[in-house]
This record gives sequence, structure tokens and C-alpha cells, in this order.
Amino acid sequence: MSAKIKTLIVDDEPLARRNLRLLLSKDPQIEILDECRNGREAVKAINTLAPDLIFLDIQMPEMDGFDVLAHVGPENIHAIIFVTAFDQYALKAFDVHALDYLLKPFDDERFAHALQRAKTQIEAREINRLSKRLLALLEERESERKTPAEQSSYLTRVMIKAAGRVVLLKVAEIDFIEADGNYAKLHVGRKAHLLREKMNDLEGQLDPAKFVRIHRSVIVNLDRIKEMHPHFNGDYIVVLEDGRQLRMSRTRREHLEAKLKP
Repeated sequence: MSAKIKTLIVDDEPLARRNLRLLLSKDPQIEILDECRNGREAVKAINTLAPDLIFLDIQMPEMDGFDVLAHVGPENIHAIIFVTAFDQYALKAFDVHALDYLLKPFDDERFAHALQRAKTQIEAREINRLSKRLLALLEERESERKTPAEQSSYLTRVMIKAAGRVVLLKVAEIDFIEADGNYAKLHVGRKAHLLREKMNDLEGQLDPAKFVRIHRSVIVNLDRIKEMHPHFNGDYIVVLEDGRQLRMSRTRREHLEAKLKP
């Protein structure tokens, strides 16, 4: 393959973009066209630059990687490597449709393997075959979205990647969740685990009969609540079984009280 492979990096994390850029810079066949920080930038760059290869982050705010594909059209993608933190639906879908992905954090060997597969795909000009797989992926996702909320299953476990290992965490064991930048901090006893998930997105995956948002930055397990005490300016303090105290905004008090009624 003599021509340069025009490559686009799409990820909302600066460190992730830097890591991909450093790895790609070692390959003389790669020409990095641009880096995109979000889905909207990615759609514009793909339509304008027509890259041969795209490293596409799935978990981005507002417009995620799947939305980017839907806006651009699978037929306009030559080769793609999805980049994601653990996402149960996404990884299963990628496997089913034989699509390549990098699971964060990935090592150099896994990266090299994915890049070589992409090169082979580009060289073989398998665009039509890839388009069909991407279209099937988007159709499956749209079908999932149309499933009635009452029929959808809520999270029962989450997988946390930490220190090179994966921790399986039962959702029922979570005491409360608090926002921590782009992460959600899951408190289980005296331990805390970071999950790269926006609070709004995570809240939608939790059973509302068991978890309720008491503040814009706090979601609590109803089974852990022991008491509530008035605080300043109409706010309340929620006391958990283990004595920890969480602030509840006054606008959410009635909603919580309704959930706690027998």
C-alpha cells in the first residue's frame, strides 16, 4: 500500500486523542487529517475530509459515535475502529456485526492488531461489506431505542475497569452515586468506584423504583435511606443507614417522599 491512509481521530477526551495520535505517528503509512472533540465536529470533518480510516469514540455527550454514523451515512465510511470504555450493548453489537473496536484502556499490541485489520480492509476495498454491517448496527440500535420503557431491563450490574482489571459491581449494592466531572462515582460501603458515565445517562438505566435523584449531582438507593432532616433554605439532609449525610434540594423533596410512601 503506497498511498497514505488519511485518518481522523474522534474522542471527547484530550488524553485519549493524544494517545491515539502518538501511536499513529509511529506508522509511516498514516496521515492524520484532524482531531475532533465531539460528534458535531466529527460529522463536519468526515463530510469535508473524506478520511480512509476513523477512530471513533462511542461515549460522547450530546452526539455519540452511533449518532455520528447515522448523520454521515454508513456508505461514506471506508474503515472504522470504534473506541470505547466498557459498554455492554456496544461491545456485544460490535462482536455480532464483526466490527473492530478498542476497549479503553488498550495496549500497544491490541492497537497494532486493530490498525492492521483496518489496513487490510482498506486495501481490499471492502466498503460495501462494511456499509452493510454498519447499517445493520444502526438498525439494531434504533430498534432498541423503540422498545417501550416498561419492557426495557434496568441495569443489574456494572463493570468497572481499574488497575488493569475489571470489577463486577451489583447495582443493588450501591449506596449512592455522585457526579465527578465526566464520571459517576459509585459509593459502595466505604469504597468508591469511578464509572465513565454522565449522571443523566446513568439515571435512565437505573430502576426508578429503587434509585432516585435527590440533587443534580446525587442519586441515592432508596433502601439505604434512614432519615431526612430539614436544612437551610428549604433543603433537606438525607441520612443513610451507615450515618452518611447527603444534601437534597428542596425541589426534589416531594418526589422522594412520594417514592418512600408504602
